[in-house]
Amino acid sequence: MSLISFMKDAGEKLFAVRQANAAPASNASASSASTVDQPTQDIANGETIKKYVEGLGLKVNGLRVTYDSSNYTATVTGEAADTEMREKVVVAAGNVANVAKIDDKMTVTSSGGSEARLHTVEEGDTLSKIAKEEYGDANQYNKIFEANKPMLKSADKIYPGQVLRIPT
Repeated sequence: MSLISFMKDAGEKLFAVRQANAAPASNASASSASTVDQPTQDIANGETIKKYVEGLGLKVNGLRVTYDSSNYTATVTGEAADTEMREKVVVAAGNVANVAKIDDKMTVTSSGGSEARLHTVEEGDTLSKIAKEEYGDANQYNKIFEANKPMLKSADKIYPGQVLRIPT
């Protein structure tokens, strides 16, 4: 993998963003106005994304996440045990609000397993509908659900803009 695109406005809301051209309070100076959607602290936001990924139980040796608010890009580095773990980390980090791209610089210890396809959920999608499109069988929805655990807690809870792993 390398640079993977996500929908910036969809996903887990892990960190605060400044409001667009906020009018300064009557006693505040004009310099307190801020720019559109700029997360408040890039370094802290990278750490917040890292803690979120680790909180899902996704293990990567030496996991490091940095975040650049100027282009909404999170960079992930470290050593994943296999391709599946690498993809899960990328998908989890990418499905965070205000992340538009993941720069995947992770390495993989084991070369086994094939890369999954990525699917961006659209309005009206269900796992059954996606399974029908991808596999020709709506009953294969559980394959997609299992491939996206622990990010998905329920097969019924997906949202537009979310990126899912579709195993081959």
